[in-house]
Amino acid sequence: MLDEENTRGRNAAPLPPEIARRRTFAIISHPDAGKTTLTEKLLLYGGAIQAAGQVRAKGEARRTRSDFMKLEQERGISVSASAMSFEWGGYWLNLVDTPGHEDFSEDTYRTLTAVDAAIMVIDGAKGVESQTRKLFEVCRLRDLPILTFCNKMDRESRDTFEIIDEIQEMLALDVTPASWPIGMGRDFLGAYDLIGDRLELMSRADRNRKAESLAIQGLEDPALAGHVPADQLETLREEVEMARGLLPALDPRAVLEGHMTPIWFGSAINSFGVSELLAGIGRLAPPPQPRRTLSRQVTADEDKVSGFVFKVQANMDPKHRDRVAFLRLCSGHFQRGMKLRHVRTAKQMAISSPVLFLAAERETAEDAWAGDIIGIPNHGQLRIGDALTEGEDLRFAGIPAFAPELLQAVRAGDPMKAKHLDKALMQFAEEGAAKVFKPTIGGAWIVGVVGALQFDVLASRIEGEYGLPVRLEQTQFSGARWITGPKEALERFAAQNKGHMATDHDGDPVYLTRLQWDIDRVGRDWPDLTLSATKETLV
Repeated sequence: MLDEENTRGRNAAPLPPEIARRRTFAIISHPDAGKTTLTEKLLLYGGAIQAAGQVRAKGEARRTRSDFMKLEQERGISVSASAMSFEWGGYWLNLVDTPGHEDFSEDTYRTLTAVDAAIMVIDGAKGVESQTRKLFEVCRLRDLPILTFCNKMDRESRDTFEIIDEIQEMLALDVTPASWPIGMGRDFLGAYDLIGDRLELMSRADRNRKAESLAIQGLEDPALAGHVPADQLETLREEVEMARGLLPALDPRAVLEGHMTPIWFGSAINSFGVSELLAGIGRLAPPPQPRRTLSRQVTADEDKVSGFVFKVQANMDPKHRDRVAFLRLCSGHFQRGMKLRHVRTAKQMAISSPVLFLAAERETAEDAWAGDIIGIPNHGQLRIGDALTEGEDLRFAGIPAFAPELLQAVRAGDPMKAKHLDKALMQFAEEGAAKVFKPTIGGAWIVGVVGALQFDVLASRIEGEYGLPVRLEQTQFSGARWITGPKEALERFAAQNKGHMATDHDGDPVYLTRLQWDIDRVGRDWPDLTLSATKETLV
């Protein structure tokens, strides 16, 4: 099923077959659009699991594979990106499920640096929501191709043309229907596959059952009348004729360039539309794309291995204090046991126990190719942004860190365990779970997050993973900015503003703010210094 035309992606020359069949993509959405359920069904169809889980499972129902943290299972939300790899239809798919909740958007932003395409999941009743728009803008900045899945068509949904118009107007993106829904809510029967001229019928009896697929000779085929009621068939023919007249035809190159999104209509919980989406990923998503570095562009077909760490996850296995770095391979053919150069420290690392993921489960990776995501167990050597190469000092274009919007002081419930708290906080800072600042004056650490729910996650994890209850307390500060400039000016500023100064986990200076006035004052009185709300990690 490999599409020869698409093995080139945006590259000039054909890729080696093993790399050409790789598709590495993230799934993004607003909370509750059904992203994690869709992830489960993709894994089910790919044969990676035998039964799909449920986000809010009861009784014997299995928990979702991608939500492996205890707090995720308790709240029914994703709070950490998780990577999964599986084979389908001749393709090797690397899927990254990201948090939908905006409080965890920074994890999603980092993840989007490591993929070549995105699946945008929208709720048929709600359309394009605020978080969807934010994530789409990040995709646009990175020129990521986007495939759209309109979910929950088995519930009451908005008019199909209205959904498409909203995507086109709000996201300034051409939309082409890859399928067209037949009915909605209780009357939802399935969809007409506009690409393959097939009738896809949904089963309501078995949620894990694949749709019945019937090849037809266009919408005038008399066989349709045996499967679709007359009134719905007439509506389908009228709407598809209108869609073909009003909407642009599928242009694979425009999809690759990020100007057009194909849209499928389905119901993830009923396993409907999933196989068509998988086929679309293989056909329309690009193979591993070039990655920009400070010195040159790295292409996937280069012989030598290179890659960068975009995520660090600690204690995925609660039985062991493990720490796994997620590495996106950018070039070459990696083999277990290779020695790679850790660019930041200029030291060699023997990669003896690399793993492939199925959420929290893993298996040893004997080899991997450009485009793959592998896990490297380590004891703190690898941080977000680190590059590994076969010798070249490559520094990939950076992964952003964002200034926190909420700050709280954190103290150990037991003062005798303060050193354990130091260790835990540094770990979470390096993992990217929170920003951690050590004030120049005062003993308490200050933790910064983007959303309030992150405080709950942090406290829960510190207690669960370290047996260390903590107290989170209000602080006088409301924001933080990284501060840069000439060394002498920085030193004078720090000496005059000790009560506002701190360092982050990398040792970089940070200015803690109470009001916008603090920021304005620095800009007025210290023109040589720059306050920044983002910090780019050079990898």
